[in-house]
Amino acid sequence: MDVKYGKFLPPPGVQMTGTATLPSAFDVTGLAVSAIAEATAAVARLARHHGASPSTITVDRGRASLWFGMSFQPDGWELPPAWDAVAGDYSCADGWIRLHTNAPHHRAAALKVLGLEAGANRETVASAVAHWNGEELETAMVSAGGCAAEMRSPAQWLAHPQGRAVAAEPLVAWGSERFADDGAGRRHSRPATAARPLEGVRVLDLTRVIAGPVATRFLAMYGAEVLRIDPPGWQEPALEAELTAGKRCARLDLKTSGGLAALHELLDGADVFIHGYRPDALDRLGLSESWLAERHPGLVNIALDAYGWSGPWARRRGFDSLVQMSCGIAHAGMVHFGSAAPHPLPVQALDHATGYLCAAAAVDAWRGRLDGAVRNARLSLARTALELMRTAPSEPGAPPPSSPGPAELVPEATAWGPGHRLAWPAAIPGVVARLDVPALGFGSAPAVWA
Repeated sequence: MDVKYGKFLPPPGVQMTGTATLPSAFDVTGLAVSAIAEATAAVARLARHHGASPSTITVDRGRASLWFGMSFQPDGWELPPAWDAVAGDYSCADGWIRLHTNAPHHRAAALKVLGLEAGANRETVASAVAHWNGEELETAMVSAGGCAAEMRSPAQWLAHPQGRAVAAEPLVAWGSERFADDGAGRRHSRPATAARPLEGVRVLDLTRVIAGPVATRFLAMYGAEVLRIDPPGWQEPALEAELTAGKRCARLDLKTSGGLAALHELLDGADVFIHGYRPDALDRLGLSESWLAERHPGLVNIALDAYGWSGPWARRRGFDSLVQMSCGIAHAGMVHFGSAAPHPLPVQALDHATGYLCAAAAVDAWRGRLDGAVRNARLSLARTALELMRTAPSEPGAPPPSSPGPAELVPEATAWGPGHRLAWPAAIPGVVARLDVPALGFGSAPAVWA
């Protein structure tokens, strides 16, 4: 992604429309447009491979900004709350810290470190946190299996060992090229076309929360057959309707021999594997990158994590809101807006941008795969954050409309009730973008390829 005069520039051949702007200490709307444009431009290149000759791609600023939030609106029912009651920013003895407690085991770890009972409320947590040094509490939370991030300034992050490690990584880290001349794309029952250039491509999705699911939802939009795998009991109630659209979703317990055997069968039939495991997690399952390359030489392997692939925090759990605290974004927002507390981005832009960049990498890698070349790629939220932090504050402008017009809404019958999904912000002449599968939720399909 290119930055000039403090703003993101869309890639060549992409035209921005509209003037809507999200207010932020950085060019968040520019990031939304550029990330979606990168993924869409990759689809256009694949369409050309299938004989299309698309002209200028367009991306609408307002709808791109909204897709970085929530694209789905329920009709006559409500989505569950996005955050656990204890999650959020807390004042500590020497600054601020954010606790991420949406997952029950992360909440339990946080309360255990603070010496609190399971039913502790926000006021009780705030009182306990106030006595802690931020870095000490962050370390204690992470050591206990929880998720927390002390607020650091941009300068503190760049001086931090993890900040320095991430700064040395490329935005998209491509692995060594290998070759697998086995007729990729010819074994599918639904051959790809210029209008649906990912038709029939099997994508195995082992990602959760936002970034990875955004990537695979995008691939489904242009025809990919996406199968998402979650562990038994995993829940993201506020995000199911948003991020399961376009996909079939199954559950497997990879801690059992049967679950792992089923995953191996799925890998045998997959074309693209996208996962959000930390660097050592797949190794523990016996699915290291080297093993996958040997056992599945034609498999495109795209990986993402929170804090980067090198440095002392490479194995640390993380989420968008935590990375914003760690790398200085929340601090910069507090300074820019004169806030008394951490001021994050108006949307979880690191997740969404990294997701679309993952999708772009997957599409470009698949295009190379059709010619016999196989490449893997790695990305991280922390590295995407550095790109955003190169930009200047957003210029004053009208925010995206909170209630899009009827022409911009597409009806969708989900497992929870009816609703509307915002029209996709990007257009490639001659290429069809649509979600063929409504949001049906986790575990709604068997763990087999259709």
